[in-house]
Amino acid sequence: MAPLITVITPTHNRRETVLRAVESVLSQSMPRFEHIVVDDGSTDGTAAALARISDPRLVYVGAKWRGANAARNAGIERARAPVVTFLDSDDVYLPHRLERTLAWFDDNAALQVLLSSFVSRKGSRSTNCVNPETFVSPMLLERTLVAQTIFIAGSAISARREALLEIGGYDSDINRMQDRELLLRLARRFGAQLSGDMDWTKYNSQNSISGRRAGYVEAYANLMGKHPHIAHSYPHIPPYMIARQIIADILRGRIPEAFEGYMANRSSKALGYSLPELVSGYVQGRRWRRDLSNKFRDERGARPA
Repeated sequence: MAPLITVITPTHNRRETVLRAVESVLSQSMPRFEHIVVDDGSTDGTAAALARISDPRLVYVGAKWRGANAARNAGIERARAPVVTFLDSDDVYLPHRLERTLAWFDDNAALQVLLSSFVSRKGSRSTNCVNPETFVSPMLLERTLVAQTIFIAGSAISARREALLEIGGYDSDINRMQDRELLLRLARRFGAQLSGDMDWTKYNSQNSISGRRAGYVEAYANLMGKHPHIAHSYPHIPPYMIARQIIADILRGRIPEAFEGYMANRSSKALGYSLPELVSGYVQGRRWRRDLSNKFRDERGARPA
C-alpha cells in the first residue's frame, strides 16, 4: 500500500539522536507513511544501527558527503507520497504529528505549505514556539519571513511534493538559514497554513550550525545575495537584522564578536552598511517589524479557495 506522507531525515554522524528521531516516527498514530533517512556519509555506525530496525516503512539511503540540503533533495526525489514533511535527526515528533499534518492537506486540496508549532529545548530550558492558526497569503508569508515574525524550523515544514519539486527543492549553496531560504522561494508562488499545534520537539544540539552566533552575518549576507529584492522591497530590515545581532553581542560583553560581525557586514557585497545606516535601519526596521506583527495578529488572513 502506497504511503500517504513521506518523512525525510538527513543525518551525519548522529547515530543516537537519529535512532531517537526514527523511533518517534515509527510510533506515529497514523501508520501509512515512509521514513526516508538519507545518511550523508556517516562514519559512526549509523548504517548498522538503522539496519537492525526491521520496519519496511523505514528507508535507508546511503550517500557520499554532500551536505544536508543535498540529502534532503535526494529524499524529495525518492519520495513516493504526495505530501512530504521533514524531521532533523536531532528532533522528535509527537505521536499525532503525521495524522494531523495529513488532515490539513486532506481538508484543503489547494493547500501547498504547512508550518507547525513546536517546543524548543536547550538544556533544561523549554520554550513553546507557537504560531497563530491562520492561512497567510504569499505576500504576507514573504513579509513575515523577512521580518522573522513567525516561528520556523526545518522540522516544522510540510509541503506537497510537487510544490517542492517546482521550486527546485533546497538550495545546496545555503548551509544556514536554509529553511527560511526555501520558504522565501515557496512564497513567490504559494501561501502557507500556520498551525498552532505543537506537534514536535526541537532539540538545540551543541554542534548545530543554526545555533552558533559566529557566522550569522555571513549567513545572512548569503541569504540576501540569493534574494536581492528583499533589500529593495524592505530596505530597513537587513540593517535592522545586522544591527540587532551586533547590539546583542555588545550587551553580552562579546565585543570582539560584535566587531567581527560589523566588519563582515562592511565587506559583504550584499550588505555593506555603514554605522549610521545600521543605526537608522535598526530604529526604522524595529518599528516596521512591530507594525507588521500587530497587523498580522489583526488580519489573520483567509483560507485559500
